[in-house]
Amino acid sequence: MARNKLAGTKVGNSDSAKYYQNNPEAKKKKDRYNAKYGATMGRKLYRAFLNAMNKKKGKKGDGKDVSHTKDGGTVLESQSNNRARNRGRK
Repeated sequence: MARNKLAGTKVGNSDSAKYYQNNPEAKKKKDRYNAKYGATMGRKLYRAFLNAMNKKKGKKGDGKDVSHTKDGGTVLESQSNNRARNRGRK
């Protein structure tokens, strides 16, 4: 399969995506912040928790996500439904 020629190129139509496309210094600053944030102990523990939930529920390649419920639990839900919730609408 051929490599995706668009990988890593400027994509996205949101206001923030356009801002970072036009302001590379701001994008570098944001990337540095995100790298530091992702390396914090809290984020590492959260990722470990999510990975453990995925392993526990035996989901891999089944088109499902582990979705967080309002009471703090988790349930399996289709990826499309889980990822569509609480996102901005045009």
